[in-house]
Amino acid sequence: MNVEEIRELSIDVLRDREKELDDQLFRLRIQKSMGQLEAPAKVRDVRRDLARVKTILREKEQAQA
Repeated sequence: MNVEEIRELSIDVLRDREKELDDQLFRLRIQKSMGQLEAPAKVRDVRRDLARVKTILREKEQAQA
């Protein structure tokens, strides 16, 4: 996801997306520890997407306050 797509989402959708990415990152870490991870770069991509979502979510929450 790019930043423009994320900025268009509502706060509720961003929270849901954050949970999904967090779960996906957890599953990837488990696969990595078991040696079953096929694409190590996927972990980095998910971490970056999660950081983007959290950053924009925080910006939107502060703008509302």
